[in-house]
Amino acid sequence: MAAVRVLSRRTVKPPARARERIPLTSWDVSFLSAEYIQKGLLFSSVEGNKQLLLVDHLADALTDALATYYPVAGRFATEQHLQDKEKVVGCSVYIDCDGQGVEMVHAVADGVAIADVIPPDTDVPRVVQSFFPLDGAVNYDAHELPLFVVQVTELQDGVFVGFGYNHALSDGTAFWDFINTWAEIARAKLSPPCSARTTTPLFQRWSPDPAAPVVLPYADASELIERPTPRALRERMLHFSAESLAALKERAREELLAAGDTAAVTKFQALSSLLWRSITRARLMAPEQETVCRVAINNRGRLRPPLPTEYFGNSIYAISTVPVRAADLLQRGHGWAAAAVGRAVAAHTDADIRARVEAWTAKPIVYTQRFFDPNGIMMGSSPRFDMYACDFGWGKPLAARSGKANKFDGKTSLYPGREGGGSIDAEVVLSPEHMALLEQDHEFWAAVTPDAPPPAKTD
Repeated sequence: MAAVRVLSRRTVKPPARARERIPLTSWDVSFLSAEYIQKGLLFSSVEGNKQLLLVDHLADALTDALATYYPVAGRFATEQHLQDKEKVVGCSVYIDCDGQGVEMVHAVADGVAIADVIPPDTDVPRVVQSFFPLDGAVNYDAHELPLFVVQVTELQDGVFVGFGYNHALSDGTAFWDFINTWAEIARAKLSPPCSARTTTPLFQRWSPDPAAPVVLPYADASELIERPTPRALRERMLHFSAESLAALKERAREELLAAGDTAAVTKFQALSSLLWRSITRARLMAPEQETVCRVAINNRGRLRPPLPTEYFGNSIYAISTVPVRAADLLQRGHGWAAAAVGRAVAAHTDADIRARVEAWTAKPIVYTQRFFDPNGIMMGSSPRFDMYACDFGWGKPLAARSGKANKFDGKTSLYPGREGGGSIDAEVVLSPEHMALLEQDHEFWAAVTPDAPPPAKTD
């Protein structure tokens, strides 16, 4: 396939406003060494003359979105803390909201069609990675780079809109709120006098002690940054219908009842159990080797008092099941593993969140891939993110995909299924040898729903 050609670049800025600085919290700072979020949406072609004005239309709507989400157009800056006005004893990072702007890239992928981007029942094609900006950039780099870059890539019969978004700025909940607000504004501009419904994000950062800035015990946060090493990986986007997930949930419930356990089971727990046990089998782990299932979890509703859903920033942690021997995980069954995930989620309370913040404050760290157990799995993203509501004015997306950032063996990202109804798409990333063995796992594939043909365009 032909390489992606960049046609133009432009800076998109919000309307002028007073300069402001927003401090990063412990939740934000811990992401400085991670790569940018790379998520994107595939659309059918824009019809007629609208194709020629596509980038102008998106840029115009983005300007309006940035008027509300003005921190997205800022940059990171570092403030040093001095002792006796001379000795540097630490530093803090904040968002410098001075309207520096975001970047929009217009590109074309010659000879690439929708069918090449979402082929059925196979790996995610490598060409998808070329639809995303900011490859290799880590969040700390926003001292110089934009916090948000969008790449609009024209295909033979479609358009791919790829986002590069700084994860130290916010988590996925706030990110998708921003993208949906942008899409609503864009859609309203094509359907006057319809007005867009815009959210009101809350930019005031949460901290147990709001008066105390987060201070890293270093002269500059760059001392903590580690660049990820590229790895050979395969990734597949696997679909689980609502019916398949209901069957997985019921199977887990029946196994638990047979063991005298009346614990409730969710679809998420059941799917996590399937992935955890199947990937453990595919890794051919030693029976005595311990493994865990980690889950990215939203803190907003678990704090007391809870944070508003509109909180703009990071409010997530990676929680973990209790370590279990590989042999025991496989022998105890699907229901036991689902319940283990449920216990980890239930244990993540207001007290647990505050204890984690206190521990981080006593010993600040930034997370790198070294913190993830190579014998465990990691469940990221969320089927609750309203990706398919992102209609920029020419129909809902055909598919959601991601770039190569923040991927490693055992990482699974969950997306809502396009048809809705509680279905889920799971983006499974494994080493080539582990993926080859997973593809031979009959228990796993019995739960996977075969891919349907790409949906026809909807207006």
